[in-house]
This record gives sequence, structure tokens and C-alpha cells, in this order.
Amino acid sequence: MTATPDAPAPDATPDSAPAAATADGLGEAEVSEQKGVRLAKRQRLIDEGFEAYPVGVDITDTIPAVRARHQGLEADVQTGETVGLAGRIVHLRNTGKLCFASLQAGDGERLQAMVSLGEVGEESLGLWKELVDLGDHLWVRGEVITSRRGELSIMVSEWKIAAKAVLPLPNLHAELSEETRVRSRYLDLIVREQARTTVRARAKAVASLRRTFDAHDFLELETPMLQVQHGGASARPFVTRSNAFDTELYLRIAPELYLKRAAVGGLERIFEINRNFRNEGADSTHSPEFAMLEAYQAYSDYNGIADLTQELIQNAAMDSYGSHVVTWADGTEYDLGGEWVRIGMYESLSEAAGVEITPETPLEELVALANANEIEIEHPLRGKYVEELWEHFVKPGLVAPTFVMDFPLDTSPLVREHRTRAGVVEKWDLYVRGFELATGYSELVDPVVQRERFVEQALLASKGDPEAMRVDEEFLRALEHGMPPTGGMGMGIDRLLMALTGLGIRETILFPLVK
Repeated sequence: MTATPDAPAPDATPDSAPAAATADGLGEAEVSEQKGVRLAKRQRLIDEGFEAYPVGVDITDTIPAVRARHQGLEADVQTGETVGLAGRIVHLRNTGKLCFASLQAGDGERLQAMVSLGEVGEESLGLWKELVDLGDHLWVRGEVITSRRGELSIMVSEWKIAAKAVLPLPNLHAELSEETRVRSRYLDLIVREQARTTVRARAKAVASLRRTFDAHDFLELETPMLQVQHGGASARPFVTRSNAFDTELYLRIAPELYLKRAAVGGLERIFEINRNFRNEGADSTHSPEFAMLEAYQAYSDYNGIADLTQELIQNAAMDSYGSHVVTWADGTEYDLGGEWVRIGMYESLSEAAGVEITPETPLEELVALANANEIEIEHPLRGKYVEELWEHFVKPGLVAPTFVMDFPLDTSPLVREHRTRAGVVEKWDLYVRGFELATGYSELVDPVVQRERFVEQALLASKGDPEAMRVDEEFLRALEHGMPPTGGMGMGIDRLLMALTGLGIRETILFPLVK
């Protein structure tokens, strides 16, 4: 922008504080006042023939690229290179004949823009002071230089608003409240480096998962998210309705039953990364909507799929952070390297509780143990008591990555029985930094046994268990055509990021569901 035919409106006062006033703590009246001033500036731009929101600007370079090319320059250097670039104004200082702005790129990299009377002229400098605010997206063209203090800068010869911000930014020097971070993630991304880093780490981790699967000849599939019958896990579903089909539908709780149909069809190495929905509680490790990875490998079992899972996670750490030792947001280092320990559920529970517990231990003894330790469990399944007792006695002591092997039969209706132990299934849960990250199985492929398990689940559902599965005739029909021995695995992508970053689940989901 170089000139304007009219003087500024008297109430269009410049916002020239070194950091933005924040909506994270400002009263409504103050925000409304600032918005009114900025809206007046927007209108003035339009009235005078300029654009407050142009369709595009002449970008020839990016802030990160310019910084990369000109590292280590001495103070007061003129490079002779002219660039056109844009960024969001996150610092603004107007002083007489020379004004300064710090432009921030989407990745957080910043570059100083210097607007001087000698370069742009009196009218353009006046417009700068009157119309430019913190938070605006700004395009500048000029020579790359270093200031007298050695700051890499653009000596601006031309500028224009690329997008006018009509609300103030949060204070860039103050901590955002958790409420603001979660509800207004766009502000979090502008203000907080950790927020930007987490988004990029997630993208790198997911890309790494796909590369590892590709190296093992896996195919990525997509299965329905709207299903006529919920299944694939024990969870309470979200229920909706299709007007077109005049039928009740469920948001999927897991892609398992459809992926297994694909396995029946001969797709021997398959995976899917997509959204699951479970109509349950929300806490630091659970979200009603979450990203899930499921994978199936024919002619493997729960041991082979455990090896693959370890490789997937370790590669994701390496590709995201360059090391198996990751540094969490609080500065703690966590080692995901080496071979991970595998412990038995019953053996580790017996050792921690000080009493032998086996798949044959009577329910009465498990109830007595729970009552003696003030553990509230109300469930008809003996295996549920075993799992809850294990979580009480063993889970708090797990720090290093650990595969917990061999679960009770009655709590795992889609899993193959253990090849040598009665009452146990070939299932593991992977615990990383104390929470469950993934689960793996030797898949149940016998259609007769699978039907029996479904019937047992249906009986539980008829007695009021909202998480129990129902008989899925279509899946059973597919299974009756023959599914090869298979190892399967499911892993939460959000939880993978929790393991890599040390953050809670609402920080690893870009836009979490909040009340």
C-alpha cells in the first residue's frame, strides 16, 4: 500500500503495543471496543479502494526459507535480495519515521519488517500507523537486510493487508488458560509453540506408520463409519438414523468386523486409520471421538503383531523426533527403545496381590479380594474382576513400555483361545507410561465358536449391558467362508501422541469435543 486520498478517521487509533491485548481474560466490553475500532479500519480500507481481504498477494518466498538462506549475517548488512512474503503480525512498534513489525509464519518462524519514511513515503507510513494492527496478516515486499542490532529483516518498499483481524490476539507473553487452548485451538496455534509442534509431530507419526506398513506390504483400507449394527469392541455406541434408508444406524466403535471381511476376501495384510466413536466418559485418556489404527496380518499371531507394533511405534518416535528417547512437554525423557518387556496378566497380578490368581479362581474369591482392597466392581463376569484387580495392583507400577499378555476368556469375545491354557485368550495390551496404548490378538477365526461368543454377548445385552455386542449374521456369514490364522492390532493415534509428547488426550487432538 502506497497512498490514500483521505486522512484517517479520528477514532481509528493504532494498536501499537508490543504484545496483543488478550481475549483470554479481557472483559466483553473491552473486546467489543477493540473490535469496533478494527471494524472501522476495515471499512476505511474498503472505502478508500484498498482490500481488507484480497484474493491473493504476490508471494515469492517464505519466512522460514529466507531465514534459512541468511543465517549468521553480521549486523547492518544489505543482501541485495528482494522478496515478497507474508505473515501474521505478532509484534508491532511504531516510532516516528521508522516502524517495526514481527511477522510470524504458520510454523512459528518470525521475521522483522522495517517500514521507514525514506522507503515508503509519508502517506504510506501514515497509513501503516493508522490501519495496521496486531494479528493482521500482512504482505511486504523489500530487500533482505540485517538491522543495526543484527536482526534479520525486510526493509519494506511496499506493503498491504493480506487479511484484517477484527479481534485482538491473546497476550503472546502470558499463558493461555486450558479452556482457551481447547475451545479456541486456532488461538493456541498462533500463540503456543507446543501446540504447533504437537500438530506437526502427529502428522509425522501418522506418515511414519504408513511408511512402516508399506515396507511390510500392507494395504490401507477404508471401512464404513455408519453401520447397521455396532460391533468390534465392547463399548456404548452413538445412535443415529438414516432418513434415506428409514433405519437406525450406529457410529462405528471399531472397524474390526469389516476389516476381517476384507481378510476373508484374501487381503492378507491390511490396516485402517480413521475415526471411532464411543458414547462413554471423557477424561485425560478418553475422548468420545478418537482416531484409531487397526491392522491385520494373515498367518501371524499375537506375538508377531506385537513385534510389528513395537516397530511401528519406535519408527514413529524416530521419524517425529529423531530418537527413540522422546522428550515430553514437561521436559521428562522417556525411552521407547530396545526390546519391550512382556508379562502375563495372571502372573503379574498374583505377584502384586500376594495370592495366586488363575483362570480357575472362583468368582467369590475375586469378589472377596476386591472388597478387602475397597475396589468397587459390579459385573457378572469373572474376567472383569481379574482385569479390574490387575489395574489396581499392577498398572500403577508400569512405567516402561510393557506388553501385558493373556487375558480372561469371558471379556474378549473376538479373540482366539490360548493354544495351551484354558480360560485364557491370546490377547495383549500395550502399556506405555502407565496407560493402555494398543491391544493385539491372535484373532478368532472359527465361525462356530464366534457364533457362540456372539450369543453370550447378546444374552448380556438382553440383561441390560449397554456395551455388549449383538449377533452379527453378516460377519458370521463371511467368516464361514474361511479366514486364515491372523494376528490383529488396534492402537489409538491420539494415545500414540500422548506417549510421544507426554500430553493429555485433549492436547493431542486438534479439535477435541468439549461440553
